[in-house]
Amino acid sequence: MNLDRQRQIEGLFALALFALTIPVANWLIGNVGTTCVPNGPCLVPVWPGIEAPSGVVMIGLALVLRDIVQRRLGPLAGLGAIAIGALISAFVAPPAIVVASVAAFLLSELADFAVYTPLQRRRFVTAVVASSIVGLIVDSIVFLQLAFGSLDFVGGQIIGKAWMVLLALPLMHLLRRRDERLGLAAT
Repeated sequence: MNLDRQRQIEGLFALALFALTIPVANWLIGNVGTTCVPNGPCLVPVWPGIEAPSGVVMIGLALVLRDIVQRRLGPLAGLGAIAIGALISAFVAPPAIVVASVAAFLLSELADFAVYTPLQRRRFVTAVVASSIVGLIVDSIVFLQLAFGSLDFVGGQIIGKAWMVLLALPLMHLLRRRDERLGLAAT
């Protein structure tokens, strides 16, 4: 298999996973957690004494998948995945959650572009870390404010997403090494 074909296949796989994280996160928020707040989110613990809406786990993963999508398919593919995820979300989550999720993803995507894009060719793992930090902060603030009119869970959101990014970093390091070995350059 040639390298362009391999990049496309890997990119499409990451794109599909990224698009699915959006509706799964939106569904989790209203259905899965150790506690569920009346007229609010279901929560999961992310640190001793700190909880976050349960979709936080998927969004942390989404931040990393978004960077892989951009590395394999280019920056516009991530925006397409957000649109697909939003359409699927409309069938599994309340409209307020879907709107908040899409707005948060779009704004965090723009922040991600600003940080990830200039760094990714030279320092891939650094780009993933830096863009994920910026993205998770923007995503957390925008989502919580639009979905619930409150930033009560912003600390938990940031911590929960950061855990997922930290867990993904060894895989990003291995991906970068593999790309170098194969001569697979970013788009």
